[in-house]
Amino acid sequence: MTDNSGRTLVCSVLFLDVVEYSKKSVSRQHKLKQTLNRVLAEALETIAPMDRIILDTGDGAAIAFTGDPEDALFAALKVRDTAGDIKVRMGINLGPVRLVRDLNGQINIIGDGINAAHRIMSFCEPGELLVSRAFYEVASCLSEDHVNLFTPMGSRTDKHSREHEIFSIGAELHAAGTGANLPLAGADAGAVADNVPTQGAQRGRDVPDQSAKVFDAGESLIISGTGKASVEAALEQLVAKGARLISPVTQVHNKWMATCGHPPPPANAVQVTELGLTRIVTGQTRDAVSKKVEELLSIGGVLVHDLECTNGVWTAVCETEQGRP
Repeated sequence: MTDNSGRTLVCSVLFLDVVEYSKKSVSRQHKLKQTLNRVLAEALETIAPMDRIILDTGDGAAIAFTGDPEDALFAALKVRDTAGDIKVRMGINLGPVRLVRDLNGQINIIGDGINAAHRIMSFCEPGELLVSRAFYEVASCLSEDHVNLFTPMGSRTDKHSREHEIFSIGAELHAAGTGANLPLAGADAGAVADNVPTQGAQRGRDVPDQSAKVFDAGESLIISGTGKASVEAALEQLVAKGARLISPVTQVHNKWMATCGHPPPPANAVQVTELGLTRIVTGQTRDAVSKKVEELLSIGGVLVHDLECTNGVWTAVCETEQGRP
């Protein structure tokens, strides 16, 4: 296999674990692990080895799908259908990952793509399958039939105070071959029953170049669109504003995607954080923070901590009188 370590990819990541695995006896853990390995092997048998990277997490697994985005969804449904009495929870995210080599010389993945998938999974109840907003935005565009697969569940906040908008995949949905009612879009679509609609035939068809969309994936921005030109234009605008390129424009199924970091805030941008009567003013330049402090003082504020610079960020602290803005 070609040494791809060091590459950054945008891919779907499925993170799953066995509920209360650590509370089981060693013999029970061993049996659960054997069963889970068999279930995963069956769920991934139609995915080419070069299109997946599997990480053993002890009580579960993390799988990065570098081919069709929907591969993660189909695999998760197959796991849910065949897990039997094993209580599994699963989360899917679409985001950037970096390929690295672990201590054993095997390809591993790190990055926000897998981190967010783990946090999406942490919101699950036993037997539940949740996906992130980033995955939903791409998967729902691949087929009109896919839109109805997802139920919005609102936003959840993880332990790092990061918000995630999540969507649920209903328990009535099954993988192909197990009472399938889910339209397929992968290369293996032809292997299922003739009455199951497929999206694979749409590959190579001309798709109107619509405006690209930019999704905030926390540590990065994902640009997605049906046309290469619109994604390139959106990426160029972000890079011009100082955003760092993470993954260049590439085609994922019938979508074009790219990933970059967040552009730095404008030099004159100032943020005011309110904590009760206290206002913390931060900015990239002394002048910008000074002007905002003067504005607060002019309406009754009191400077309690003069300007100082830490790691390139200027900060000042003001307090307001009770009942004053």
